[in-house]
Amino acid sequence: MKKQTVIVTGASSGIGLEVARYFLDRGDHVIINSKTESKLKETYQKLGAGENLAMVVGDVADKLTGEALVKTALEKFGSVDVLVNNAGIYDNKPFLEVTEEYLDQFLNTNLKGTFFTSQAVIPQMIKQRDGVIINIGTPLVDHAIAQSPSTAPISSKGAIHALTRQLAAEFGKDNIRVNTVAPGLIRTPMHNETIDNNSGVHLITRIGEPAEVAQMIHAIAKNKFVSGAIINVDGGMGAGHNV
Repeated sequence: MKKQTVIVTGASSGIGLEVARYFLDRGDHVIINSKTESKLKETYQKLGAGENLAMVVGDVADKLTGEALVKTALEKFGSVDVLVNNAGIYDNKPFLEVTEEYLDQFLNTNLKGTFFTSQAVIPQMIKQRDGVIINIGTPLVDHAIAQSPSTAPISSKGAIHALTRQLAAEFGKDNIRVNTVAPGLIRTPMHNETIDNNSGVHLITRIGEPAEVAQMIHAIAKNKFVSGAIINVDGGMGAGHNV
């Protein structure tokens, strides 16, 4: 199987860290990104600081970060084969308490980060006539939970689902595939130690692990005939709850 160059945003912890590790362990080149330099350097060392690994510090909401990621990928490894738009934030706040400033946080990081980083990589993928973009969504876009008031992040993730399908349509002729992986509740630093109390939102009554999401992302990256898909890795949350 061809060695690929993989860009992973938001890679300093949680799902992003495991995605980077999963591709590295299987021989691919990986460029990791985070807006926090100290955390990214720590992750770089944790992942072995080897010749197949590079890092780019920057906020994905800034278009220049995507450009820097592509530049690094080409200079170090010669191609841009996979983009994993993992960088994202999530929080609960009742709809009537959402301010413009609060909403903008999610639109900037989640939507604009995904939008402009994709915009940065696609020209190179067109040149290669090959590439895959994998976005991170959520089953909550299609499966609302009253007890989880999260209109701001869900609005941004819904836009990512729509963007996924449109990009897949627009660039399919260039052999560029675009998909979204929608995780359920995953054991990451985003959640505290009480997360297991919520396992009933999954039909498989446990919390997911980052490696299980990474496994699906890797499979999509390697499968040349999956595009325009929203794939839940959610223990059945999208289908129902165990209550």
